[in-house]
Amino acid sequence: MTSRPPRLDPRDLLRRMFDAAVASARPSVCVPPHLPPPPKGRMIVLGAGKASAAMARAVEDVWDGPLEGLVVTRYGYAVPCDRIEIVEAAHPVPDAAGLEAARRILALAETAGADDTVLCLISGGGSALLALPLDGVSLADDQAIGRALLASGATISEINCVRRHLSGIKGGRLAAAAHPAKVVSLLVSDVPGDVPRDIASGPTVADETTCADALAVVKRYRIDLPAPLREALESGRGETIKPGDPRLAGLETKIVAAPQAALEAAAAVGRAAGLPVHILGDAIEGEARDVGTVIAGIVKQIVARGQPFAAPCVLLSGGETTVTVRGGGRGGRNVEFLLSLAVALDGVPGVWGLACDTDGVDGTEEIAGAILTPTTLRRAWDAGIRPKQALADNDGHGFFGALGDAVVTGPTLTNVNDFRAVIVGEEEVESVSVCCPPSF
Repeated sequence: MTSRPPRLDPRDLLRRMFDAAVASARPSVCVPPHLPPPPKGRMIVLGAGKASAAMARAVEDVWDGPLEGLVVTRYGYAVPCDRIEIVEAAHPVPDAAGLEAARRILALAETAGADDTVLCLISGGGSALLALPLDGVSLADDQAIGRALLASGATISEINCVRRHLSGIKGGRLAAAAHPAKVVSLLVSDVPGDVPRDIASGPTVADETTCADALAVVKRYRIDLPAPLREALESGRGETIKPGDPRLAGLETKIVAAPQAALEAAAAVGRAAGLPVHILGDAIEGEARDVGTVIAGIVKQIVARGQPFAAPCVLLSGGETTVTVRGGGRGGRNVEFLLSLAVALDGVPGVWGLACDTDGVDGTEEIAGAILTPTTLRRAWDAGIRPKQALADNDGHGFFGALGDAVVTGPTLTNVNDFRAVIVGEEEVESVSVCCPPSF
């Protein structure tokens, strides 16, 4: 009979699976295999996103020829480069530094000639970091619509549809500016379905959506548009670059890291620990608290009836949920999911969970997410914390932080969306020390 591998403590196993997911999307691993051949002219590197500086470093590490460029990343996410300039700016609400960086990136693209290659390094977070509003739209207006969209409960696809049509650089405009140069885009996907136009609002890809679509999103979520923004959409002045535009002919777009690969890397860790692992999906969307309730229902069915899977097992999922902000708590969507899961489970034994953003920032907090244990609710009640009230207040970070169950990673320098892992039917066991390579 084959002996079962010694199991890790559930907390350790959850963290190891998360670390493996993040490690699979490290730019040093996923960028070099997709670099284009050296051009006759200049190699110009442009980029935006939470992973973009690490992607630039990965390019520099393997590129022998001349290299120049400019990349904007989130504050705290810079990686030193020798030939590519790295600029930091604000996320998720843009600031003046992002505005200036976007202007400079667009201007550099416009200098490219027919013999040049423009290598665009794009990852999640680029929508806020490339803060270049249309002419006539102020940065303050851009910030206001950004805040309203983030609090509305709109999906990331809907949010980025509006962003594209109010931008002077997104929605294919950056690639169009680089014409007639060859444009190669390497994307780290953080969006459900890995749709290129939604990754950083698609600065280098064609966009099928229209100003009318953006207006529909604004109407659907009852967002009050400042007059300059409404004019840009209603007049059609904000229309994006469409498929078939000759300026995008020959464009090469490659997704080099994505949520599904991260989930598969995590699944391998779970299986190596002796547990069956089931990936529920890499593109799960919806209100975070609703997703938590649904996952709780699946867990209860496993525990009570052994359906659709037998316990013990691991459930993995990814995607990007949303939070409609009604309370005054500290967010974010991963801890809201986890708190909702805890409330819906109501003490079902032997259930552990982790929900984290792979970029290390859940919402606006410098906290990746949190861990759920079988004693979470009891410990909260003993501490005088009311879980349902915390959920109503959108205060997931406050809840898990008070229990000492927050997960803090610091900048991971990548971003392949949310990561959720639930272990069902596993009692706590003695921790087993297992060597694990660093992930970030």
